[in-house]
Order: sequence, then C-alpha cells, then structure tokens
Amino acid sequence: MKTFNIQLTVSRIANIHYFEFVRKYHTIEDYHDFCELLYVDNGSVMVKGENYSGLVTNNQLIIHRPNEVHSLMCAEDVAPNVIIIGFECLCDAIAPFSKAPVTLSSDHKKMLAEIMKEGMNTYEPPYNAVVTDMKKRKNPVFGADQMLKIKMEAFLITLIRDFNSIDASLGRADEEDGKLAIVQQYLTEHYMEKIQLDNLCFLFETNKTTLCRNFRNAYGKTITEYIGMLKEREAKRLLRENELSITEISDRLGFNSIHYFCRFFKKATGQSPKEYLKSIRSKLNI
Repeated sequence: MKTFNIQLTVSRIANIHYFEFVRKYHTIEDYHDFCELLYVDNGSVMVKGENYSGLVTNNQLIIHRPNEVHSLMCAEDVAPNVIIIGFECLCDAIAPFSKAPVTLSSDHKKMLAEIMKEGMNTYEPPYNAVVTDMKKRKNPVFGADQMLKIKMEAFLITLIRDFNSIDASLGRADEEDGKLAIVQQYLTEHYMEKIQLDNLCFLFETNKTTLCRNFRNAYGKTITEYIGMLKEREAKRLLRENELSITEISDRLGFNSIHYFCRFFKKATGQSPKEYLKSIRSKLNI
C-alpha cells in the first residue's frame, strides 16, 4: 500500500471573518505567527505589507505570510466588503501570493464561499466583528473541523495549480464561463435599471431555460436573486459611506418608494437601514 505524498497542510485556522467596513476605516500595523488571507468581495482596500503595498480590488486576493507586518486602509469614498482568514500553513508554494494580488475566477470564489460556510459551522459568531479569539461551537455539525481543513487545503492547492503557469492578473475560465461572465458583468453594470429576462436572452442570443440554468449553476443564484444581492450590497455600501439619505439611496437603486426600499432591505438583512448602520459601527468599535 502506498502512502500519501502530502505537499500542503493547513494545521490551524486562527479566525474567519466577513467584514463590512465603513469608508476611511483602517487597522493598526499588526503581525502574528500565522498566514492571513485577505479577499476583497466588493470595493477595494489599500494594504501595506512587507512583500506588497498597494491596492487590492474587487475579486482579488492576497496572503500575508507569518510574522509579516501588515495593515489595511479603506478609501474616503469606498466602503468595501472583505473576507479575512487566519490560517497556519508552512508550504512555501503559497509564498508568491504575498507578493501581488491575484484575481479569482468564479470557481475559486465558489470554493472560498464553501470555506466561509464551513467556518460558520465550526465557529460561533460574530463573523463581522473584530474578534481576536474566536470560539468553536459547542455542538458543531459532524466533521465541521475536518471539513474546514479539507476545503481550505483544496482551495490553496487549486490556487497554486491555477496560478502556477499563467498570468496571475487574468485567472482562468472556460468558454462557457466566459459567456456567463459577460452576462454577469452586464447585470453588475445595469442592476439599478429594470432588467427583463426576455431582453437578456435577446442581447446574449440564448433562451430562458439555458440562460437561467447555466447562470444558477455558475453563480448559485437565479438572475433575480443576483440582482437583489447587488442592490443589497450597494445599499449597504451607500449606508456605510453615510453621504446620502435613505431616500436618496432608495432613488439611486431604482426603488419606487422609500417604503418599498426599507421593506426590501429588512427582508434581505433582517434589519432596517438605520439598525444596520448602527450595528456596523458598534461591531467596528466606532
């Protein structure tokens, strides 16, 4: 019987967070004995580190190495969403990810979402607050710890494979992913407008069944759900930037009335717009 050749091992998860930062938010310089993965889910942040200092933008990832002094800062006009995972891994093959940001493909983002999901099975909330010592759940889902380790290792191995022989700024996508990425980009640019499925099918020369099935398979949401997610995310960002009134945000996002917007926001987040902003400032100790 042959033994396994283990080339990469994640021996510990220190923390796992999904932050909704306000504009101008910044951290102090910090360092620790484990790696720190930083992924920008929306917006951009300025990072400062020993191996890379500069902008990390939407869909990009960078990994700070152990004992690397680092910090982040949000711009005056941007309130980003950021995933941060602290983990212990001694494999030298992940070192290049500390030198420059890489742009994740839709497959990479799915794997990262699964890690976050498993992290929530393993650790108690809060996940969007500054917590230095996350507590494990007393009665976690069976195998949660092990599954989190497996998925984190699979994600890192996939990154190393995919970015080993290609331009890191481009990522990889097959032909079908490329077509769906164009649809996704169109939704991202036009979600504040009234989008009809018939118009999408006409624009992208396809039919409803094929478009809806492939889009859901690729992004895990229906087109309507995806548009709702974009509106929710933008509403949160505008609220955190604190420059527009709730009425102005409602108008910008294409809602017919502030009452409809507030109902939409409450259904999506479980909080009113004012309650959401208050909770974010409390969690960030502002």
